Amino acid sequence: MEMNETSAKKKIDELVEVLNYHARLYYVEDRNEISDYEYDMMQRELKQLEEQFPQLIRKDSPTQRVGGAPVSIFEKVTHKVQMGSLQDVFSFEEVRSFVDTVRKGVDDPHFVVEPKIDGLSVSLEYHNGEFVIGSTRGDGFVGEDVTQNLKTIKSIPVSISEKLPLIEVRGETYMPRDVFLRLVKEQEENDEQPFKNPRNAAAGSLRQKDPKIAAKRDLDIFVFNVQQIEGKTLTSHKQSLDYIKELGFKTIPGYVRVATADEVIAQIEKIGQQRFDLPYDIDGVVIKVDDFSQREVLGPTAKVPKWAVAYKFPPEEKNSKLLDIELNVGRTGVVTPVAVFEPVFLAGTSVSRATLHNQDFINEKNIGIGDTIRVRKAGDIIPEVLGSVEKHSEGVFSLPDKCPVCGSQLVRSEEEAAIRCPNVDCPAQIFRSIVHFASKGAMNIDGLGPQIVKILLDNKLISSVADLYQLRISDITELENFKEKSANNLISAIEASKSNSLDRLVFALGIRNIGQASAKLLCDKFGDLDNIMAATAKQIAEIDGFGEVMAASVYKAFHEEHMITLIERLKQSGLNTSYVKVQLDDRFAGKTFVLTGTLPTLKRDEAKALIEKFGGKASGSVSKKTSYVLAGEEAGSKLTKAQELGIEIITEEQFKEMIK
Repeated sequence: MEMNETSAKKKIDELVEVLNYHARLYYVEDRNEISDYEYDMMQRELKQLEEQFPQLIRKDSPTQRVGGAPVSIFEKVTHKVQMGSLQDVFSFEEVRSFVDTVRKGVDDPHFVVEPKIDGLSVSLEYHNGEFVIGSTRGDGFVGEDVTQNLKTIKSIPVSISEKLPLIEVRGETYMPRDVFLRLVKEQEENDEQPFKNPRNAAAGSLRQKDPKIAAKRDLDIFVFNVQQIEGKTLTSHKQSLDYIKELGFKTIPGYVRVATADEVIAQIEKIGQQRFDLPYDIDGVVIKVDDFSQREVLGPTAKVPKWAVAYKFPPEEKNSKLLDIELNVGRTGVVTPVAVFEPVFLAGTSVSRATLHNQDFINEKNIGIGDTIRVRKAGDIIPEVLGSVEKHSEGVFSLPDKCPVCGSQLVRSEEEAAIRCPNVDCPAQIFRSIVHFASKGAMNIDGLGPQIVKILLDNKLISSVADLYQLRISDITELENFKEKSANNLISAIEASKSNSLDRLVFALGIRNIGQASAKLLCDKFGDLDNIMAATAKQIAEIDGFGEVMAASVYKAFHEEHMITLIERLKQSGLNTSYVKVQLDDRFAGKTFVLTGTLPTLKRDEAKALIEKFGGKASGSVSKKTSYVLAGEEAGSKLTKAQELGIEIITEEQFKEMIK
């Protein structure tokens, strides 16, 4: 039977209400009253009706969760209530000290203890019960409008049960561990750089300009705070959490109200024991004074509130058996020992490898193959070996005298702990030098990843970076699994790299101690490649930001026979060897900027380029000579040091005003 608009509206309203009810049960309360099939059939019926009557589509329809059209830029959102950070504590003694300090300030305080989800903090704003705008924390004062991406998170209600004039809540978006592992596997299969941890994955997904990509990432959220509210009076934190749970928000799990330091610590220990059994990452526990009036009395310090702290978990440590020590040869010839041990589950993932750095490290930690070693993840991310805890080997492992790849006699200089293979024709060095040359920060040759480099080397099509510029499409199409289109794309990318700025080429050459910033300083000083090659070590050392070690590395590199030959071949292939310094004006002349944290819209390299275009300098460390600290989200120790030194701290928005 065909429906008219009136009956269609009635049916659509009914389906939206029922579907949203069951979605809340499933995504927020982790239970269900109907089967997935029944839910899918109702959603299918709703979609068909909406296609027939598009004018009746409701904003809170579950069919609208895929997000709108892609955006070209994220608009700024000024937070009416600052999205601040908390003071970190790392021991139970510091927790007790916090509780004692609060007790001196107010009578009979109670505390809410809750897990600290490791994700990306966001604000959700509702007007008259409708989700209006969602934004990132940014620098705490100004964030980015990511409403469309947040709407793809099924546990965020599009509308809430009470039509309050205004409620703004703060939550932590996160990527569940199983979703993260699936995403990393897909990235590795597609030869993409995988995310390092679920938090980075959540942040990257939320800042996708196409909401449809964000929708595929299966993000979730826990709401943990009421930022502001109209039409309802709340007097305590626990009351506010209970209330927003009733409204349909997925609240922070396992929050408990306690009174004493012993109870706080007992709850921290309980959460810590559950930590790695959870389907999401937590990196600590938050302790907050419950009563809002007591918070007012306690007030803030210059940086953080006095009524809350975040206890950060120490890294989890486990023992494992050291099975082997592999030797990796890097692009500069450094031989790095890598521990291979029986897999252990640390901080949510299985770990079986960790670097052992050098012979001095192995000696210091008394490590031998067969030993029981102590392993942890630094920052819950990077595996590291703490040392041998039970000896089963006869002694300490010794690095070999000869390169494990080419057999050359290894050398160790007096200035460093590393040992090196001096053979510039070592296959391992050639492979890694070509991968570095083609990498994004260097010549940025799209499509020339490690797997393709290996194929080209194995088929003897290249033996150095200079050979890349002699490749022809016919060379590549003859290889297995290469089609004409991909061969064309690769040759085009190689050809395009010829016109790159000279500083990219200098960095791509892989000179020891020379990164992207120092390569640019070299080019600023000398103007073209011939001048750099002709410069003395003393002239190079005069560059602000260079020292004698860096100057010696540059001078030595450009006087090695193989480098001179390589550069001559690159010149013959038509690569750009001149540097055009782009400076719009000198408004930042004599000014030094330090960047810290994640900026709302600018990548760090983009911000540095802008600073340099206006005559300024970007530095990696804060000192009394620093003019400004440009701070973004998750700013760390550099921000703290700047505050201690009284250095002016600016946001991205203020920086953009400075360069208008």
